Amino acid sequence: MPEYRLGEIEARFADLIWENEPLSSRNLTELAEQELNWKKSTTYTVLKRLCDRGLFRNQGGTVTSCLSKEEFLAGQSEQFVEETFSGSLPAFLAAFTSRKKLSQEEIRELQQLIASMRE
Repeated sequence: MPEYRLGEIEARFADLIWENEPLSSRNLTELAEQELNWKKSTTYTVLKRLCDRGLFRNQGGTVTSCLSKEEFLAGQSEQFVEETFSGSLPAFLAAFTSRKKLSQEEIRELQQLIASMRE
């Protein structure tokens, strides 16, 4: 199971991969140099760490993701709710809406989502 935590720089690096995959490890080092001002060794170190964590793979010099950005964000959200609210989505929503009121459109979207889950 991948770890759903990324630091700011790791997240920017992961976005480079998600936005450009599949890509050669050479192209990734070039992108990381342009976008992050990284040396080749830094790119390979961070790539290996993220591969070891189950987010990406580097096979035959081609870098691809093991899960999409959307899957990663969903897992990150689930992990947050589990750790912070003991897995209770209603507790999360109550905390979220105690400071930020939902618009009528947001309420309608949530109601549609709940209705679709019942089907």
